[in-house]
Amino acid sequence: VVEGVGDHGCEYMTNGCAVILGECGRNFGAGMSGGIAYILDERGTFEELCLQNAKVDVEPFQRPADLDLVRDLIERHVRYTRSPKGQWVLEHWESMVPRFKKIFPRELKRALRERKMQAAARY
Repeated sequence: VVEGVGDHGCEYMTNGCAVILGECGRNFGAGMSGGIAYILDERGTFEELCLQNAKVDVEPFQRPADLDLVRDLIERHVRYTRSPKGQWVLEHWESMVPRFKKIFPRELKRALRERKMQAAARY
């Protein structure tokens, strides 16, 4: 969990999870082939400013597992850092949820689809 990133955030991310509670610079996720990022897009400008590449998709932030994971990570961030921003997000969680974006690399989606097809073919 971080409270903002500059240009090229998560540029060559290959695994893991990132939660960004602030502004992102340009070229976010370029080269991102794995992992998931969750962006709090309070201004609604993330896609126009940051997604200048075609390697990631923005997906809805609505799956219960995503909501639980991100909330838990923010709670831990607040517990360890006493972050005022993180605390504010938690206190306003219901109104913040629609402002989150889930960033999913297309390469990871492709790999997961292939794995699922291979597993289905075995049975």
